Amino acid sequence: MANAGFNGMRVLALESRRSKEIGQLIVNNGGVPTVAPSTREVPESNPEELKFAASLLQDEFAVVIFMTGVGTRALAQAVEPICSRAQFVAALSRTKVVARGPKPVAALRELGVPVTLAVPEPNTWREILQVLDQNKGTVPLDAKKIAVQEHGEPSPELYAGLRERGAEVVAVHVYQWSLPEDTAPLREAVFALSRKEFDVAMFTASVQLIHLLQIAEGMGLRDDVLRGLNTAVIASIGPVTSETLREHGVGVDLEPTHPKMGFLVKESAEQSGELLRRKRGG
Repeated sequence: MANAGFNGMRVLALESRRSKEIGQLIVNNGGVPTVAPSTREVPESNPEELKFAASLLQDEFAVVIFMTGVGTRALAQAVEPICSRAQFVAALSRTKVVARGPKPVAALRELGVPVTLAVPEPNTWREILQVLDQNKGTVPLDAKKIAVQEHGEPSPELYAGLRERGAEVVAVHVYQWSLPEDTAPLREAVFALSRKEFDVAMFTASVQLIHLLQIAEGMGLRDDVLRGLNTAVIASIGPVTSETLREHGVGVDLEPTHPKMGFLVKESAEQSGELLRRKRGG
């Protein structure tokens, strides 16, 4: 039997890759979902990846930091013109490898690459620097060349922190986020937000808000969308996404105890009733 946690609330989700899954989770928790995919991962064919591979084969990197599972797998494919899978794995096995959370850990294990350090939750740039600071003897940074597999958008705070610790940073841009090919669901979500039709809005990545506001801007409804968001319960997957929301004037009402989609939906269902009553004045 479906959990009645949301109790019929209208819930907006902007998830793309796992859109069906989040929609079903919302239903299972008693909500009425509107899922409007907001992003599309576009693989980039660029010389950065091949230059990275050439340097990796020459053992020029002391550390490689992998930010996402998708990016890890994409990078392994992208370097194949000059670096076989076996050579890639062998070169990484000679290098200190840092994985930002369970997804890149899983991707690296699939490849057979040993992980030197795994970054704990909530897997932000702060935790990356913290775990590196705690393991200076194992993974020294001073005067070392560090590669960072980017995750759709740059991580300036991470790069600055690494440079402050004496590292030379090389960013490897593997894929970028674009708008979905079909933006009709996103446009419908913009209209509905402008009419304040949602009780809950969930964000599982910062780029979802960026693209939502980009579409709203083009429709002349940006301010209306922000007002609509601020009358709903805003559920954010974690600190990085929350920071982006706040920077754009959207208040965050809850983050899950673990930065995972299942926890996000379940805890939103449990807490949104009371949060919405408070937000809408009783």
